[in-house]
Amino acid sequence: MRQMKIRILLGFLGVIVLSFGSCSPKTEGELNKKATYALIKRVVPKYADLFIIEYIPQEKGKDVFELEQSGDKIILRGNNGVSVASALNYYLKHYAHCDYSWNGSNIEFPTPIPAVLEKVRQITPHKYRHYFNYCTFNYTASWWDWERWQFEIDYMALNGINMPLAMTGQNAVWDRVYRKLGFDDEDMDRFFTGPAYFMWFWAGNIDGWCGPLPKSWKDSHEELQKKILKRERELGMTPILPAFTGHVPPTFKDKYPEAKLKRTNWEGRFDDTFILEPDDPMFKKIGNMFMEEQIETFGTDHLYGADTFNEMFPPSNDSIYLNNISRAVYQSMADVDTAAVWVMQGWLFVDKKDFWQPEQIQAYLNGVPDDRMIVLDLWGEEHPVWNRTNSYYGKPWIWCMLHNFGGRNMMFGNAEKLATEPNRVLNDPAAGQLMGIGAVPEGIEQNPMIYSLLFDQIWRNTPIDLDSWIKNYAHCRYGIKDRNMECAWEILQKTVYANEGNYESTITARPTFDKDNVWAYTGIPYNPAEIIKAWEYMLASADKLADNPCYQYDLILVGKQVLANYATEIQQKFREDYDTKDLLAFQQNSKEFIELIDDMDELMSTHQAFLLGKWIKDAKSWGTGEEEKRLYEKNARDLVTLWGGKEAFLHDYASKQWAGLFKGFYKGRWEIFIDEVIDCIKQNKKCELDILDDKIKTWEWEWVNGTESYSDQPIGNPIQVSKIMYEKYANKLKGVYGIALK
Repeated sequence: MRQMKIRILLGFLGVIVLSFGSCSPKTEGELNKKATYALIKRVVPKYADLFIIEYIPQEKGKDVFELEQSGDKIILRGNNGVSVASALNYYLKHYAHCDYSWNGSNIEFPTPIPAVLEKVRQITPHKYRHYFNYCTFNYTASWWDWERWQFEIDYMALNGINMPLAMTGQNAVWDRVYRKLGFDDEDMDRFFTGPAYFMWFWAGNIDGWCGPLPKSWKDSHEELQKKILKRERELGMTPILPAFTGHVPPTFKDKYPEAKLKRTNWEGRFDDTFILEPDDPMFKKIGNMFMEEQIETFGTDHLYGADTFNEMFPPSNDSIYLNNISRAVYQSMADVDTAAVWVMQGWLFVDKKDFWQPEQIQAYLNGVPDDRMIVLDLWGEEHPVWNRTNSYYGKPWIWCMLHNFGGRNMMFGNAEKLATEPNRVLNDPAAGQLMGIGAVPEGIEQNPMIYSLLFDQIWRNTPIDLDSWIKNYAHCRYGIKDRNMECAWEILQKTVYANEGNYESTITARPTFDKDNVWAYTGIPYNPAEIIKAWEYMLASADKLADNPCYQYDLILVGKQVLANYATEIQQKFREDYDTKDLLAFQQNSKEFIELIDDMDELMSTHQAFLLGKWIKDAKSWGTGEEEKRLYEKNARDLVTLWGGKEAFLHDYASKQWAGLFKGFYKGRWEIFIDEVIDCIKQNKKCELDILDDKIKTWEWEWVNGTESYSDQPIGNPIQVSKIMYEKYANKLKGVYGIALK
């Protein structure tokens, strides 16, 4: 073991020298100038020559940046690449009025180039700025290649992120560890899930689903992870790598019959998984082996993520038992890396709140030294835990915004709370060892305004004036001050972005007469008539902003939201028609509902961000042969629809509102439902919804296993199609919601 530790340490030092180039003149302090300037050239290639990079040290242990004019050049100073990138982003937002974001950016500088008339200096109050949820690696990033990862790392750096979760490529490490313990191809095939379900495999929730995992995937993603980590470290980030929590292959008992295993089940959703008890000697052995293998493969920044009992009940609420578990998990890290710090998601204290009472939480946390654990207050904006645990009983912790579940792309978020709550908590004397701020959405590439607002909190210690912030955001999105767009965003601020609201459109639910599906309510937490006005304001500036990528994305999103809200109105109409057995009315209203689904598909087809076909194409691109491509396509289809087999409990959890899903999936099952109901009305018989539900489940499972193609390229002009949809629906909408016509 001692020789192994020395070998790992020497290997790690080699990684440091190679990654950071300590003897290179391109590196000063912790600032890798070469890597940072390369970021500038990627983000603003037309204007990169305007910028000069300089190093400044941290301010009292906190990251800092400066922005200053020098002749016709702009100096970006920082203590590392993240700080310099943050200085660039400050210039983009507050001087050039640009926006670098998912699904379209505005990076055109005005003429003349804006000068920095007074030196700007910003010090972050947050030591750590965390990013990613384990779920993000599946709901959004399942199929990312290096180009897409490179964009996201640049985005993180621009927004001040220095503590990203880094889970890509881990299955290759696990594979080597378990093969050293005597497991073979058959064992690994029963263990590893397919690529769309890694998060729940890592959490110990499921084994084998949508597998087996090809060797080509493990190899390619090990190499991808090395690129990701190299780039993140070059820019001054400290990635979080995983650690062992006890999850072992289902055949473990066959190889090690004396092992102390417990069966666990993820709330009855899948087959049992097997967790090795922390007091079994094999727990320490496997944990140490994994750490050694991982550090040798990927190096380390001494931060490790490990989450026991993810959405599962521990077998005992005994304080000693819980204390021993956390101690064993931590010790498996510290045995190999004495500087190890456990970064733990606090989700278990929210999800199983009744189990995790103060006594249990304190016992679990006390198993780890205070300076060796950081707790993520995962849903801090809505359901904080820090304020009912005496700030995690002395542990360092990070306030986080969860916001999104499943990567759903409805328009929602609590902007007012995000403008004030992080600062309020930062200055609360009861906040204990608050060490940072984070974003932990289950899926990204949605609601970019919410994330821009949160990340603006990274470099400030005062609340944000939301009204003025929104005006500046609109200016940055579109590159000009436009009163129509300001009015639109004022409405959106007070409607879709005034409520956390876990609501959805009835279209994406498995067909029913009810207003709500399993995972989301269709009750809209604002007046839906108001965002029709926002749509009108946006359309009024179409001629002026038609070529702006941010405008195109926002216009489609707002129009889609209007139509998605309207769908519930129609559904409830034909529900009443069924109750009154009014066949003609039911046929008319259900026909309009199906037509609306087609129209939403057409609208979403105009933008790359909303294409099922691209999601499937990206999945298949990783396949080295037809069999692998077919496996990855099934993974891609299943995650965004059934989330399991025919009887899946999690069906429609992701609820993506994408072109291809509207026509190819949602429409097909609604047609089955509507046709059956029409037949029942004609025959004057009660519709047996349970039987109908089973018929729909069979159709869904056939779709998941299907191979029909969907466009991976936009079709149609987003401005023209938006105008057509407005003209078609404006009068209907205003009649339904009782608002005056223009």
